[in-house]
Parts: sequence; structure tokens; C-alpha cells
Amino acid sequence: MQITESKKLFEKAVEMIPGGVNSPVRAFKAVGGTPIFFKKASGAYLYDEDDNRYIDYIGSWGPMLLGHAYPKVIEAVQQAAADSTSFGAPTRREVELAELILDMVPTLDKIRMVNSGTEACMSAIRVARGYTGRHKILKFEGNYHGHADSFLIKAGSGAMTFGTPSSPGVTPGTAADTLTARHNDLEQVRQICLEHGKELAAIIIEPVAGNMGCIPPEPGFLEGLRALCDEHGIVLIFDEVMTGFRLARGGAQELLEIEADLVTYGKIIGAGLPVGAYAGKAEIMNCVSPTGPVYQAGTLSGNPLAMAAGYALLSELHANPSIYNELDQKSAYLEKGLREVLERIGEQYTINRLGSMINIFFGSHKVQDFDTALKTDVERFKDYFHGMLHNGVYLPPAAFESWFLSNALTYADLDATIEATEQALSPSR
Repeated sequence: MQITESKKLFEKAVEMIPGGVNSPVRAFKAVGGTPIFFKKASGAYLYDEDDNRYIDYIGSWGPMLLGHAYPKVIEAVQQAAADSTSFGAPTRREVELAELILDMVPTLDKIRMVNSGTEACMSAIRVARGYTGRHKILKFEGNYHGHADSFLIKAGSGAMTFGTPSSPGVTPGTAADTLTARHNDLEQVRQICLEHGKELAAIIIEPVAGNMGCIPPEPGFLEGLRALCDEHGIVLIFDEVMTGFRLARGGAQELLEIEADLVTYGKIIGAGLPVGAYAGKAEIMNCVSPTGPVYQAGTLSGNPLAMAAGYALLSELHANPSIYNELDQKSAYLEKGLREVLERIGEQYTINRLGSMINIFFGSHKVQDFDTALKTDVERFKDYFHGMLHNGVYLPPAAFESWFLSNALTYADLDATIEATEQALSPSR
């Protein structure tokens, strides 16, 4: 498989863009080699600048639930663009998408559109602080909530891959206001609440972690967080940038039957366009300006293209809940096939999956938090990644990222992925 054009583009990019990429994980630093530059995508497939085709398991990091270039989404964006790409003023589409989201997630009362998942999480923390009058927050090791200062303390995703869990530029004061706990360790959270409960404005968590690999919650963990937040007057924030509308129509809240106080969303509510939102109980959301004193604003918030695209995608999911059953069946089929291959070739592995989020960890131990993820065999993943790439399967280019399935994947695609896994890992390869 030739990637001549990608190499040329990367050589040019590094002269102008830090690391040659506009988001660190794209740089292939975690796996080695040259990043692939893509020019188009359709359904379950990506096409690079050399016209190689890949089965896609990133889906733009989650939002392409129905596949790339979904016709109804493309049509909606084209119609919206004809009316203008931005107004900087209210539009009907903002109201329609807000109404649809609140209908799909009935635990939420009000929503505010922003421009990214990072902005959504940053804003939710500010609102929680304004609502409670407290300053500290608690996050979990390996959870990634974007690159705002408060979240780059033992973060996951790119920060984890690059070995810089606390980024330079984060002030000591910000770090002091950010407490961390082990993911899935309820007892540690309980102790932190006993010591700092009256200072904690919020506990923020990925209900299903996706930025240290796919790590579902242990039984009772999220229920315990809910109880502790109720006991200590703490705002519970679910970061559903990855899980929202992917795991169920109502996201992780619906699937896991846990009700958060605030929820953040990202690119899926714009069908992959730059967008985000935070939503929650009216009592909390009424603190947001101009109704309340907590200031948050954005010239491009509620962008008409993103609103149109998101409405088209979410309308399909709302009208066709069977999509989630189909996705789960495909994901279970893939998991079963991968397990059979890995057992047959004698590989030490752990597969974590919940719904259409899945990934392979190399190593025989259970992976349930940041520390156990770090102990997996990253070098083996590098070999696997490049073997899969050679066989036309595009996985996240880091060991600590969840894969995302789309319903555009066929069972033939899944079989090809399973076969590629055997070829990539076989000792005779």
C-alpha cells in the first residue's frame, strides 16, 4: 500500500503546522510512521490521497454513527449553506435542534449550544461553580474532557499518549482546584468527598471512558457517584461528548439508568461539524447569562450548518431506534470474531466493549482504570495498528482510544476486519 501523497503532504505540513497536524493524536507519534491524509469518505470507508480505501473505525471520533457523507445530512448542510454560513444572531434551526435533543433526553430541561466538546465541558464547570458557589472540581485519571486548563490534570487521550498528563501552561492555582481520583474507585471518591465535599462544585466523568481505551463503569460505580453528589450538594456532570446519542437515544444516561445534573455533548449533535452543547436541570441552567450571572458566549454558537446537520442526524436516530440494536449486534459480532482469532493465535489480550464502543488491549489483565491501561503492551499495539493499516483497516492511531462502529459497516466489512486481525498478529506474518 503506497502512501506517497500523504508523505509529501506531511513533509510540507511540518514546516507550517506544529508537528504537521492540528490535533496531536493525528501525528502517529504513538504508533510511528507517517500520518495518512484523507480526501474523502463515504459510508464505512475512508479514501486517502493515494486513493487507498480503508474500513473506518474512528468515525471522526464518534459522530459518524450512520457513516460518512450520510445523504440526509449532506442535503441539510447544502440547504443551510445556501441561506448563509453564519448569522451571529438567533435562527429557527437552533430552536428546532434544542427541542429535538431535549425530547430525546427527557432528563434535561434546558440546553446551550457552543462550538466544541472542550468548550461545553469548560462551560459546564463554570456553571457548576457559579451555581454552588464552590471552586474545586473532581475528575478521574485518564478521563479527557478537552484541553481547557482544569482538565489537563492526569488526562487521557493525547495527553496520556504523549506522556504529559499535566500540560505546561496550567497554573498551580488551577491544578490546586482540580482533584483527581482513580476511575471506577468509588471508595476513593467517598474519602475525597468526606474531606473536600463542602468545597466541591462538581464531579465530572466520562460515564463510559473512551480516552484511555473503552472502559465501562464497574457495577455500582456511577450509582455511587450519584448518591455522593446528592449527599454533599455536588453537581454531577456526565461528559457525553463520545457516548451521547451513540449508546442510546438518551445516551449513557438512558443506557445506564443514571441521571446527571449537567451533560455535555460534542460533534455528534452536528453530525461531525464543529459543535458542542451543555444541558441540564433548569435550576442550574438558569444561572447562565443572560438569565443568570454566569457568563458564557460565542459568536458562532448555534452555527446554522451545524444545527442543520445535527438535526438531520438526530432525527434519523430518534425515528429509528432499531439502529441501536443493529449497531450492538454488529459490535457483538466483531467482538466474538476478534476473540476467536486472538484465542486461536494465543495472543494475550483484553477486549472492552459497551454498545458500539470497543477496543483491544494487549495484555492478560483486566483494564478498568488509568493505571491498568498504562500497563498494557503498547508496542504490540503498534505492530497491530500498522498490520491493520496495511490490510486496509483504519484504527485510532493510539492504544488508548476507543474504536467507534458505524451502522454503515456491513458484515462483510466486519469479516474483513477479523481476517485482517489474524493477518496482522499471526506469527507467520
